[in-house]
Amino acid sequence: MRAVSITAPGGPDVLTVLDRPVRAPGPGEVRVAVAAGAVNPTDIALREGGDERVPPPWVPGMDLAGVVESAGEGVDGLVPGDRVMAAVTPRRPEGGAQAELVVVPAASAAAIPEGATIPEASTLPMNGLTARLGLEMLALDPGATLAVTGGAGLLGSYVIALARAGRLRVLADAAPADEALVRGFGADTVVPRGDGMLDALREEAPGGVDAVYDTALLRRAVLPAIRDGGGLAVVRGWDGGPSERDIAINEVRVRTVLDRTDWLEELRDHASAGRIALRVAAELPPERAAEAQRLMHAGGLRGRALIVF
Repeated sequence: MRAVSITAPGGPDVLTVLDRPVRAPGPGEVRVAVAAGAVNPTDIALREGGDERVPPPWVPGMDLAGVVESAGEGVDGLVPGDRVMAAVTPRRPEGGAQAELVVVPAASAAAIPEGATIPEASTLPMNGLTARLGLEMLALDPGATLAVTGGAGLLGSYVIALARAGRLRVLADAAPADEALVRGFGADTVVPRGDGMLDALREEAPGGVDAVYDTALLRRAVLPAIRDGGGLAVVRGWDGGPSERDIAINEVRVRTVLDRTDWLEELRDHASAGRIALRVAAELPPERAAEAQRLMHAGGLRGRALIVF
């Protein structure tokens, strides 16, 4: 089967398409004929740094959607022909999601949302689980105030939607052109992104917000917006140092929850009900994977670029 492949750490030119073997699903696994795999920042990190634990070539991708092609022993609830979405780690010998056939644990797959296309569904699993995990770690009570940075981005939009469903008061930043978009995701208040964001958040929450979910990678720069003893959820790492004023730092590592079937089903139900907007920015064949990563790296995408098979 064809797979997007990283031959060595480097720039986009190390991406190619290779024919790779694919094994049969084992007990508790399904093999999926992939129709679409979303391109995320984690794919760029794998391409730039590789993985010393796994020999190259590496297959990127954590999100996929397609049709169950076969199922292993002991799989309940999924049968060949089912349209599914799934989350998978690319840091394993057989690689990630951007391949024609991918074996995944059945626990990491769920039926796609009602009314969604298979490409749209491929944008949901990994970022949805990331949003869900960070909110669980913050453990805010209904009525608490959450600020979300990067409100117009895909992860930010999922955080906003889930926070609103959890009856939180949601503040989010956006450029003027994206204000209506971010309000549509469910933000109660939209503040300007950039230099004026902290002051605007303090105007809305004079004592500080209860927590920030930082999808824009601002990290320490957002601490002044948080009340004493509040929380910060960070993706893609923290510098390891202490925070300030007893603010709890929550490092969100989605690979720890890729098998949360219940969360995948919850995300599906939110999307089916229209509470989560699934956004596709571009659909590209595997031979144009370098272009897809360049689009992601450039920023400003309102959705995800997809690799389609």
